[in-house]
Amino acid sequence: MPEYGPRPVERSLPTAEARDLLALVRELTQREIAPTAAEDEEAGRFPRETFRLLSESGLLSLPYDSEYGGGDQPYEVYLQVVEELAAARLTVGLGTSVHTLACHAVAEFGSKEQRAELLPAMLGGGLLGAYCLSEPAAGSDAASLTTRATRDGDDWVVEGGKAWITHGGIADFYTVLARTGGPGPRGISAFLVPGDAPGLSAAEPERKMGMRGSPTAQVHFDGVRVPDARRLGDEGQGFSIALAALQSGRLGIAACAVGVAQAALDQSLAYLAERHQFGRPIGDFQGLRFMVADMATQIEAGRALYLTAARLRDAGQPFARQAAMAKLFCTDAAMRITTDAVQLLGGYGYTLDFPVERLMRDAKCLQIVEGTNQIQRVVIARDLLGPEAR
Repeated sequence: MPEYGPRPVERSLPTAEARDLLALVRELTQREIAPTAAEDEEAGRFPRETFRLLSESGLLSLPYDSEYGGGDQPYEVYLQVVEELAAARLTVGLGTSVHTLACHAVAEFGSKEQRAELLPAMLGGGLLGAYCLSEPAAGSDAASLTTRATRDGDDWVVEGGKAWITHGGIADFYTVLARTGGPGPRGISAFLVPGDAPGLSAAEPERKMGMRGSPTAQVHFDGVRVPDARRLGDEGQGFSIALAALQSGRLGIAACAVGVAQAALDQSLAYLAERHQFGRPIGDFQGLRFMVADMATQIEAGRALYLTAARLRDAGQPFARQAAMAKLFCTDAAMRITTDAVQLLGGYGYTLDFPVERLMRDAKCLQIVEGTNQIQRVVIARDLLGPEAR
């Protein structure tokens, strides 16, 4: 199967350390991930050993505090690492973003004792996390979730089910949002549940059109007991904890989308140089040149947008609107770019022998996860018009 290596990408990196880090990641992806990505995705193989390697290398803990085993890297740097991982194989890039999302509640809302006890293993102990918010009847309307946690002495007993959970059934820990009070967002609390908790189970993974190596499954809680020491934040604070995590998680999805789009562009450029028609490389034809020019422009714009949002986050400034814009723009661009790559390769693009059809199938997922792009437009408009606007 033809696989073309990535072309150098101009990066906006704040330090020499960050440049060295990204060079290390690129070398790792080309050695350990990219060579078998197509085969592993077709077979539906989850790369658990790859995630162990990333954990050992400190790449699953980059944006968190070194006091607890993190890498002390700004989001500006972390997201560019995610982009590189996604360009090699989206299952790995998205999995890294989801793991970071699953750690967020402990890192940002956990007590000092919880952070000291839990985070070192979560960040650098070879563990893999999952994030449990969506339910079969509570997707975009997450505040209507029905999974319930009932107080029983020093424990909470969790009953219900979650849906569309990345790493469902294989995660070592789950950040779970459950109802502990009345209806609406103020009745939701957050918990950290071990993956081997009695009563926790997962359904068979969903049969997806793309990202076949990344298990997505329903997760069921049948009388799962969780100590109150594993409740994160205050009772009733869970929905705000979830929204805070999703703001950052949307940037991870944007970075993944740019990585997938960059991989499609790399494949397209190599094919334009290699394929000859009418006695010359097809890259000489203006119509195809215009296609890759548009692809490259959208990639640069998307990368600039997610980095702008990341810098706002790193500076401690509001970034929710910019995160939603980045998720919206980058994932829509990835869908357009991968579709154009299939078209540019002609019949070959539609075959499994070339990777662009896989990139197109993978890109579609990114327009849906962590808030559909229709929800991103709601978030953006609400921020522009103010909370009172209807």
